[in-house]
Amino acid sequence: MTVPQPHTESAAHYDAAGILGAIYGDGITGLKGAFSRDWVAQLAEDLAGLYKDALARPGGAVGRGANRHYVEIHPEDIRGFVELVSHPWIQAVCEAVLGPQYQVVEIGFDVPNPGARDQPWHRDFPATAQTLVERRLNSLAFNLTTVDVEPDMGPFDIAPGTQWDDPSSYDHGMFPPTSLYGRYQARSQLKMPRMGDVSVRSALTIHRGTANHSNKPRPVLVLGVDAPGAGNHEKHDFQMTRTFYDSLPSSLRDHLLCRLVDHLEPVVQGHSIEGLMMGDA
Repeated sequence: MTVPQPHTESAAHYDAAGILGAIYGDGITGLKGAFSRDWVAQLAEDLAGLYKDALARPGGAVGRGANRHYVEIHPEDIRGFVELVSHPWIQAVCEAVLGPQYQVVEIGFDVPNPGARDQPWHRDFPATAQTLVERRLNSLAFNLTTVDVEPDMGPFDIAPGTQWDDPSSYDHGMFPPTSLYGRYQARSQLKMPRMGDVSVRSALTIHRGTANHSNKPRPVLVLGVDAPGAGNHEKHDFQMTRTFYDSLPSSLRDHLLCRLVDHLEPVVQGHSIEGLMMGDA
């Protein structure tokens, strides 16, 4: 049963200028306590089952390095999808940065397991001319941890402000040379959110997962959102059954760039990042 999540504010409650300043400045921002711990515990249960199923299915999980996976899922695989995408802060961020016709194009989760190593500093995909020339950001990645992150659990590491860095020396437009690592290390911010906190970033901001020295995994939900025309939906298979889609409020359906199916089809992970395939995933 879905744990209801009351939202007493509307998207208009949140300061668009502050949101834009954070995303265009540091490249990351967040909201503490956006969801209840009970709601997150339910999400953690769902993701644990989905992870087990994905590992047992060919193509169900894609490696992001040793002992680290990414799994793309279906919205109706989790009980809290509607609460997630209808949260007023998430809507406010999307509208402020991407415009009123923003499109949800991806949902999945990362799992850095015990023994996961430091990833190389990277972007999730190359910057386009819209960012490099027009200085516009046309996609966002929301992250929601399902555990209280501790220092030994491989916290997410980000170098604020680097979404604007020149990628001309990057491998595949995504992986900076090691000669630039000092710049990122000097800006490094390790993030240790707690259950219920939500963050949002430009996937172009240079970041990495760090080594998990604990005996616990660190699952984190990922929600990908585009401005119209950004094209990141091509890397994913965001699908819903017609029955589920029709049950959603029209205000949500308007923001879903998905494939409608009669029956859900297993997702074969398509967003492989070759430079993160270090060792046995």
